[in-house]
Amino acid sequence: MINIGVIGYGYWGPNLVRNFIEVPGVQVSMVSDFSLERLNKVQERYPKIRVTTNSHDLFADPQIDAIAIATPVSSHFDLALAALKAGKHVLVEKPMTPSSEQAMRLIDEAKRRNLVLMVDHTFVYTGAVQKMRELVANQGLGDIYYYDSVRVNLGLFQHDVNVIWDLAVHDLSMMDYVLQAHPYAVSATGMSHIAGEPENIAYLTLFFAGNLMAHIHVNWLAPVKVRRTLIGGNQKMIVFDDLEPSEKLKVYDKGITLNGSSENLYKMLIGYRTGDMWAPKLEMTEALRVEAQHFISCIEHGKQPITDGEAGLRVVRILEAATESLKKQGRLIELDLAEVAA
Repeated sequence: MINIGVIGYGYWGPNLVRNFIEVPGVQVSMVSDFSLERLNKVQERYPKIRVTTNSHDLFADPQIDAIAIATPVSSHFDLALAALKAGKHVLVEKPMTPSSEQAMRLIDEAKRRNLVLMVDHTFVYTGAVQKMRELVANQGLGDIYYYDSVRVNLGLFQHDVNVIWDLAVHDLSMMDYVLQAHPYAVSATGMSHIAGEPENIAYLTLFFAGNLMAHIHVNWLAPVKVRRTLIGGNQKMIVFDDLEPSEKLKVYDKGITLNGSSENLYKMLIGYRTGDMWAPKLEMTEALRVEAQHFISCIEHGKQPITDGEAGLRVVRILEAATESLKKQGRLIELDLAEVAA
């Protein structure tokens, strides 16, 4: 039996508790939160779970094997480091830490103590993203030309991080997993429309080796909610619409054909190829349930998580570069590929 403690019972904590409770061989032992009102809700729904306002009670409990952290990003490092030093496996909400330096310290601490460190990049565990990864890995799309995503809605405004750290982190984690490629440079532009608050709209462009590029648009101030990703290859193309009730992923046999020789480029004609569209069958299990099961399996079998500390670090490094570019009105910020791919 794996005993889990959860720190934070605000927006995401209740989902973590619910999903861990339903994983066989797991017991949620204790929940910590500053709010007595929230802790009362825990006790009303789960009378057997102990509650506390002091997260150190979880670190000190020898029966707790692992801790899930669902708190503001500014607290991730201190809580995760304390949990690791207490000998607990850690699942930490996205983004992993506010800085790459802190992320590296957590990775080193987990390795030194032979503990599982996993980042809650939930979308990676959806059936659609798993299928996208499979199609790309099997060359089902051919050579990838671009990755384009839009993630906009009205709210929820955050006060401690800007829209890039809140929303773009989802797309960066998905892109990192699906493409298995690392950008060498980032450019970001954005704006805050509320005085004294972080940027609420942003556009990121990421450059990769070859002719691959990615573009991410995130916005807290949109009149509609959009969650759409396009991946274009020279053979097929993908549209992933997370708001679609059934056919979330569609694969299009569309593209262009070039007629002419490279010696006479001015005579080259571009033709358009249109074939079938198909919607592959997807695993419909809740992504957070799959993630919770994966976390427990990694603990039990000593495996490396799909979204391990290194994956979290890669995303944080891109977020840092994007933030720097944002401050410089879109100036291209180069990434150290050796560090990003580490």
